[in-house]
Amino acid sequence: MSYQSFFNWDHVNLFVAVADTGSMSAAARQTGVSQPTIGRAIAALESDLGVSLFSRHSKGLHLTEQGEGLVAHGRSMAKSAVELSLAAAGRSQKKRGTVRITASQIVATYILPPILARLRRQEPRIQIELVATDMVENLLFREADIAIRMVRPTQQELIAKHVGDMKMGIYANNAYLAERPAPQAMEDLELHSMIGYDRSTLIIDSARAMGADIDREMFSLRCDDQVVGWQMVLAGMGIGFMAQTVANQNQDVVRVLHGVEINPLPLWLASHSGLKANHLVRTVFDYLSENLRKAVS
Repeated sequence: MSYQSFFNWDHVNLFVAVADTGSMSAAARQTGVSQPTIGRAIAALESDLGVSLFSRHSKGLHLTEQGEGLVAHGRSMAKSAVELSLAAAGRSQKKRGTVRITASQIVATYILPPILARLRRQEPRIQIELVATDMVENLLFREADIAIRMVRPTQQELIAKHVGDMKMGIYANNAYLAERPAPQAMEDLELHSMIGYDRSTLIIDSARAMGADIDREMFSLRCDDQVVGWQMVLAGMGIGFMAQTVANQNQDVVRVLHGVEINPLPLWLASHSGLKANHLVRTVFDYLSENLRKAVS
């Protein structure tokens, strides 16, 4: 006896993506599928199932009562499909193919390129997809094969390895310091143009954890894009924070307030446990582990 689904399974994945993100535009950014295609998929799924899945509100899409009842089943189906893919991938011993890596913008921009260049020379048949984002990619749903994170992954389905700690410092461009005296104490920073985040509270939370009571108003220049913020420092716009391994790449910046100890950022490699036996992913995972440790030590 043969069975045929009366709906498209790909539409279920898009339904779950919209439910999780709250809008078709956000789901499009997450999945890489165009917004019109997602709209058609949701409409087709609603027609196939004979129910209305979403209702529109001023702040986006909300699940209907029927949608609420079906989304858990949709997630279960999506997870099962991923597990099937992982089981097949785990048996692969090929050393040829594509590995998708996600990393923060700073790591992807300033640390990974020379490491990946050496990897490509060593393993030219391995293709790399690099996703530079400060958002946490979902390894459980194969949005990436390997993630480089600043926090320890907690999901049991993931394997994680601590590869080192990124020492931090406070830096300014020589041209900036040529126009004003370098700060000698934390209180002196009030006299300077400080570069920090806009909506992110990462710097503020870290400072408060160390006993320094600062707030958003401390930063006269604000941007949540870490690469842009560092470029502001390089341009001489003000004083900012950066990993020492990145700052040491540029001779035009100097570290200030050497006596101020900033908590280092841990560097974790993570992958799905189902890929342990995948020779391709394991090759890249082990290579990154060794070379990232050297880069931040």
